Amino acid sequence: MKRNGILFLILILFFATGSIVNAQDSKEPEQDAESVVTDLYRLVSVEKGSRHNWDLVRELFHEDATVVLRTSMTASTVFDLEGFIADFERFVNDYNVIETGFIESIVKMKPVIFGDIATIMVVYEASIPGSGRPPQKGLDSMHLIKVDGRWKIISIVNEIPTPARPLPEELKD
Repeated sequence: MKRNGILFLILILFFATGSIVNAQDSKEPEQDAESVVTDLYRLVSVEKGSRHNWDLVRELFHEDATVVLRTSMTASTVFDLEGFIADFERFVNDYNVIETGFIESIVKMKPVIFGDIATIMVVYEASIPGSGRPPQKGLDSMHLIKVDGRWKIISIVNEIPTPARPLPEELKD
């Protein structure tokens, strides 16, 4: 009887250990903070005739995220995530982005990651193909937190460089 009990315990441990190993193996690969930021720029860029997939964009953000965008030379506007998406959709409609496409590409990225927090400075260029205007440079200060093992954007603060307010030296090309 004692021997059967020990065998039973060994079998339980064997199967429990196998389940733990299999659960770890089936976990999706760990994503890093920089890939979340790269995904955001990829998702806000669209080809001519395409629409944005806002559900995929939402997955990159923490539900309580804040986005602060430069909306004029003298003002910035604070949005929650849904306000940011609504503002972007206004831009899409006002500038016929579905007919032209829109490109927002990373020029330079400077990450600082510590534990479950990340700050990533991103110099980007935004352009509407065929508009005849040169790409607009900007600087996004991204803040991410790790929640349940996944990086989520908790805030973005945006600024536009001007001749009087150039990019910091460490962020220039």
